[in-house]
Amino acid sequence: MSKKAYGKLLTDAKPFRSIAGSVLITGGRVIDPANGVDTVLDVALDKGEIVGVGENIPKNFKADKAIDAKGKWVVPGLFDMHVHLREPGREDKETITSGTNAAAAGGFTSVACMPNTTPVLDEESYIRYVLQRGEDCLARIHPMGAISKGLEGKELAPMGEMVGAGAVAVTDDGRAVSSSLLMKHAFNYSKSFGIPVCCHSEDAALAHGGHANEGPVSTKYGLRGIPTIAEDICVARDVMIAEYTGAKCHIMHVSSKGSIDFIRSAKARGVNVTCETAPHYFILTDDAVASFDGNKKMNPPLRSEADRIAVVEGLRDGTIDCIASDHAPHCVEEKDIEFDNALNGVVGLETMVGASVSHLVKTGVLSPSDLIKKMSLNPHRILGVPGGDLSVGTVADITIIDPDVKWTVDPKEFYSKGRNSAFIGFDLEGRAVGTIVGGHLVFEA
Repeated sequence: MSKKAYGKLLTDAKPFRSIAGSVLITGGRVIDPANGVDTVLDVALDKGEIVGVGENIPKNFKADKAIDAKGKWVVPGLFDMHVHLREPGREDKETITSGTNAAAAGGFTSVACMPNTTPVLDEESYIRYVLQRGEDCLARIHPMGAISKGLEGKELAPMGEMVGAGAVAVTDDGRAVSSSLLMKHAFNYSKSFGIPVCCHSEDAALAHGGHANEGPVSTKYGLRGIPTIAEDICVARDVMIAEYTGAKCHIMHVSSKGSIDFIRSAKARGVNVTCETAPHYFILTDDAVASFDGNKKMNPPLRSEADRIAVVEGLRDGTIDCIASDHAPHCVEEKDIEFDNALNGVVGLETMVGASVSHLVKTGVLSPSDLIKKMSLNPHRILGVPGGDLSVGTVADITIIDPDVKWTVDPKEFYSKGRNSAFIGFDLEGRAVGTIVGGHLVFEA
């Protein structure tokens, strides 16, 4: 049993190698957007499945364990669909075990991991490796395969073999595929397997190796800028190719007003496009880079206040379907250096619930049900993974959230190896206090 100041991982749970006993969760506010439920109910679990909710609980049900959820939210297991686990190749930054421990501690029962590892997840054997390494972990792992071999953007990776091995999508996250023809082929092939193509949309020539959003802040502090059109133009291209081919397109980490406006208009005309953003894009702006703190450097970069407001409005009106962390752990020596030389990316698995509750629910941007839809139901549906609801007979993946607990972000408490949080020292409200995977309690506060 591992311990941190705010909670403990129940590492003996073995959710994928043993049958769970019976559990009764009592008195919690059950929020289940898929079934239109938002009220105080009890939930009964047995042998890894939900066997009853409210009046549907069998009269002869007897629980081995009871969990008092009074004052808490009881929601379908959260799913972070954009996580870098770094294994294989950079286990000094994160491992599959440490990353899924962080997921469980953050309230996530499932994560989708990116293929930009060393070696790249661009063939069947590497997909199987990740899944096998996840068999003893505390959260479910759903790997994405690469669009192109080696992420080089020259030749398609064997999509069918990777999907057959368990890949749920393809992406060259970290790099945009520069060839529009290759992207057209990727979209066409993806239709055969019913998976989305997840797009890192950035015109590399326009980005020009920049370090911050192009604008008054980058000019003032002498930082090479990345214009919003680098994102906007590539989003437009990817969405237009998806529209032409009729394939599923998912735009990752949207950050600019232009890209959100384009996605909104594409949805209005029926294009099969979805998108995500991350908490740092609806909380922070490029003003934060004035401190030259490497923990404020990510890709896409923090944008202007107008872009931040557009992200918030995109979440409010449903243009943005999901909230994902883009969890990207790095070593201290890769971030605590000159801003220009610091690597892009921040960790987020253990702060995403608090950041989202504090800055979206407590401010009235989203209802609790809308938030859970973006952090559970929609990611499951977009990637075609079972879960995201609390229907009787479904797998017992459940997150229990205390929406009112107040806490301060301290990376020393993280289960992740990464300490590169954009929210160090932030006072947040709301936190996962219980994570149940397959009927097994794997984390409790």
